[in-house]
Amino acid sequence: MFDTLTDSFKSAIGKIRFHDDEKALKKALTELKKSLLKADVHHKVVKELLANVEKDVKAAGVGKDNFLNALAKELTRILTAKGNQGFVFVPKPPTVVLMTGLQGSGKTTTTGKLAYMLKELKKKKVLIAAADLQRLAAVEQLRQITEQIGVDLVADESAKPQEVVKRALKQAEDGLYDVLLIDTAGRLAIDDELMQELAKVKDIANPDEIFYVADAMTGIDAVRTAATFKEKIGISGVVLSKFDADSKGGVALGVAHQVGVPLRFIGSGEKMPDLESFIPDRVVKRLMGAGDLESLIEKTTAAIDEKSAKKITKKIKKGQFNFNDFLDQMEQMKKLGSMKSIMGMIPGMGNMAKQIGDMDLENSKEMKQIKAMISSMTKKERENPDLLNNARKRRIATGAGLDQMQVNRVLKQFKNAAKMAKKLSGKGGMKQMQDMMSQMQGGGAGGVPPGLFK
Repeated sequence: MFDTLTDSFKSAIGKIRFHDDEKALKKALTELKKSLLKADVHHKVVKELLANVEKDVKAAGVGKDNFLNALAKELTRILTAKGNQGFVFVPKPPTVVLMTGLQGSGKTTTTGKLAYMLKELKKKKVLIAAADLQRLAAVEQLRQITEQIGVDLVADESAKPQEVVKRALKQAEDGLYDVLLIDTAGRLAIDDELMQELAKVKDIANPDEIFYVADAMTGIDAVRTAATFKEKIGISGVVLSKFDADSKGGVALGVAHQVGVPLRFIGSGEKMPDLESFIPDRVVKRLMGAGDLESLIEKTTAAIDEKSAKKITKKIKKGQFNFNDFLDQMEQMKKLGSMKSIMGMIPGMGNMAKQIGDMDLENSKEMKQIKAMISSMTKKERENPDLLNNARKRRIATGAGLDQMQVNRVLKQFKNAAKMAKKLSGKGGMKQMQDMMSQMQGGGAGGVPPGLFK
């Protein structure tokens, strides 16, 4: 997600090779300025950031480590605004959140993504209210999303938005819901009619939070519209949608600092799990190429069933991992979001995340073939791949619409993967994994010194 910015920082850092070299510092700052402006970071933010970095580096002594530390400190300051981070629940449920934004910003989809995150990762009971009755397809879109993710919806196209909100508030209280998300109307531009309707809905809902969903693709305009919504309706956080499609990423550096409200979430892909909490110090680590293991651990711990994980670990250690286990693991992996986003959280794997791009593992040709093959197996064959002789392989190939060579290739890959997993799960496995990652990356985590983020 932060590819362009991370590359910019690495390039600037590379200009400083010696201690007490002010000429090199000037080159690094010039390089950084060009890159940040090119990445759509607001010129005022760039000017302030560079001035503070230069001041801190000169005070500490010119050198690569001091430049990195000064840059990390300044980025954290700029990305941090007064207010909540991530999602904060009120002591007495339900937590009521008003979702606002312009048409086309991805507001309705983001509402669904947030509901999915709260349900799957936070294990909360979520209700959505369809109060956007301006856009004809908005209610139907929410119906499809809520059916897909398994959360309840309050909707009535014939009612006024205020009536829908009243019904939703009552249902949220009576049904003991933890969270009520209210999808409100948006328009192509900010106008008085839109703001009046939002003000009426706000008065009735008395929300605990008001999130403004901004389209990251609009760059600096996203900052301007967020500031206008803050002034006219009041917002407590910004959610950047379509951030995965914005290769520049500079808008994320300006929103919190310029609008004065925290950036709470970022849309990291097209699927429902692709929404990430925006925690400034963690984001800075990713920007500097040091990954974000805290978020990855939180995500995997919440998404993957602990009992199932222990059971799988035992089977891997004994070399008993089978096709049923494989399908179960794939289902759990889907909850983690895009592969690119996951890889970006692992220290030293930033370059691999770029290579993966928008790869859709679930719908890839290879995965479809594997699933078709497994579907053609009997229950016993799935549980014990060693049963697969030539006759069985021919039957499976015919059932899956594959030839036997393809089936043999997949089986060989599966056996090799199971052997590797068994090997890595044993003593010294973690060291082997680290060595493999280093070889794949050409060594190291993109030049970030080990002591930078202690």
